[in-house]
Amino acid sequence: MLKEFKQFALRGNVVDMAIGIVVGAAFGTIVNSLVEDVIMPPIGLLLGGVDFANLFILLKAGSPPGPYGTLANAQAAGAVTISYGVFINAVISFLIVALVMFLLIRVINRMQEQDEEAPAEPKTKECPYCLSTIPIQATRCAYCTSELPVEKSKLN
Repeated sequence: MLKEFKQFALRGNVVDMAIGIVVGAAFGTIVNSLVEDVIMPPIGLLLGGVDFANLFILLKAGSPPGPYGTLANAQAAGAVTISYGVFINAVISFLIVALVMFLLIRVINRMQEQDEEAPAEPKTKECPYCLSTIPIQATRCAYCTSELPVEKSKLN
């Protein structure tokens, strides 16, 4: 069983997935910092100095009883809260991650489309009389010696 687990754990897909999870977690940290430290302060300033991280609804006061100026103070007092400001930050973080992933996948798809080559020009054709395969530039069939019609594209 240990040998099978080792074989599973060291398989390429599992290692790739582990790397993806680690990079994703690091990316999530960057996005959270972007949302909390860069995006939300100007939005809060535009909305009259609101700090989204400290928006909450007090369901039950803790000890000592409120009012609590910040979510951290309420949680330290043991108050029961609905922290909808933290949820707003999480939604914005998700939207940013989704947008970045969309743009990244879009770029990757476009690069893959460019890598796909156009189908090669055919090098042979069939004789309309004997149905033998002959070179595309032939004007007479090598098998039945019939004279072949000239294509319009060759005349231009």
